[in-house]
Amino acid sequence: MSSGVDIATRVAHPTASTGCRLVIRARFRLTLPPNLWVAEVSRAFPDATFRLLAGVPKDDRALELGEVLAGTPEDAAAAVRAHDDIRAYERLHLDDRRALTRYETVDQRLYEFLLDSAIPPEFPLAVEDGRMEFDLTATRSGFETFGDALDASGLQYDLLLAVHTDEEDAVLTERQRECLAVAQRRGYFEVPRQCTLAEVADALDVDTSTASETVRRGTARVLRQFLVDRR
Repeated sequence: MSSGVDIATRVAHPTASTGCRLVIRARFRLTLPPNLWVAEVSRAFPDATFRLLAGVPKDDRALELGEVLAGTPEDAAAAVRAHDDIRAYERLHLDDRRALTRYETVDQRLYEFLLDSAIPPEFPLAVEDGRMEFDLTATRSGFETFGDALDASGLQYDLLLAVHTDEEDAVLTERQRECLAVAQRRGYFEVPRQCTLAEVADALDVDTSTASETVRRGTARVLRQFLVDRR
């Protein structure tokens, strides 16, 4: 299990440009509590990706907009609907790769953890086989506070990526970050590739040319950040 101490020591202390506040953009992988509904469903469909696109706690429930990406999304989405913790389920879209749903859940433990951490992760949150990946943007002190909250939770987690940047000069746009994250999770950057650009485009619900341009521009910005700006 990673720890707040590990996070602090693994992230260097570069100097921010004059007048700019330095922030850290990071990605974590968190092993969810085994009896959390999305952990149970995702373990039953380990090849599927369950994405929480938006969510907000309200009274004794949480309202969520969710997406399932899978070879048979209808089966995985049906398992979500059938779970005892799910209420007011509505299917908004279904095709052979993707299901988009809106629902309520009576299990608010995920939100309790996010609220306790003071700096909630950025949507979308992606869950595969009981583990959730999410991005976080914070100052260094906020980043370390978040690490302390993770340690206090007792949950197992890994820090996958940490990049320093000036607050006014983000490495990637939100859309580029989402596109590259989908491509990475599906194996587009593996050798040999485990998916095609068309499959990345389908997962994002965009045409192939748009996905191609977004991946190309996002990759170029990442390479510039790591290879050019750090010479």
